Amino acid sequence: MTIDDHLRLAAELCDRVVFEGDAGVLPQADRALDAVEAALVLARGRVLHARFLDEHVSDPRELVLFERAAELYEAVGDTRGLARARFHAGTFHQLVRGDNAAAGAEFARARDLAEQAGDDLTLSYALRHMGVVAHQAGRLDEAREHLEESTRLRRAQGFPAGVAANLVGLAYLAHAQGRHDDTTALLDEAEALALSSNAHRIAGQIAQLRANPQ
Repeated sequence: MTIDDHLRLAAELCDRVVFEGDAGVLPQADRALDAVEAALVLARGRVLHARFLDEHVSDPRELVLFERAAELYEAVGDTRGLARARFHAGTFHQLVRGDNAAAGAEFARARDLAEQAGDDLTLSYALRHMGVVAHQAGRLDEAREHLEESTRLRRAQGFPAGVAANLVGLAYLAHAQGRHDDTTALLDEAEALALSSNAHRIAGQIAQLRANPQ
């Protein structure tokens, strides 16, 4: 159901109480609005995270919003939404707090939930960030495996900017493993995809790696 569907249902259920005296439908109305609130607080958390990426100033409300979204999605039985909320909580731990242990646990949970829900896009995000955790821990083969699977999913989803971002990560791994021809090929494809999808931030990362491969 869409947000509009949930709101419409809640309104219809309220009318049943007012006109028919059927107060037994109110818990269903609450669940419908919980689903709406979950989507809203997740979106607010994402806005705060995007602002952090741009301004490098953290906002403690970000994690609170993601945890609230997770609580609500779990309460209404929305596995897909719960996977997304747990993933975004992981990005907070990873990128804002620099806590890869906490982040890794969240990403693993998001991966499992996304697999249950059949949500390949969220799964691709979880695997990408699990790859980053593994890379930073020096587990390069594991990192490559996660990123390659994430890239496969993103290609299937028709998500060129996401593929480009992953190829940059794979290029860093190739360079670290001494696979210099692979590094060049990965960056060439990443650049073409980034430019074709207006992924200017990713294009900047590519330029930075070409200029300073260390």
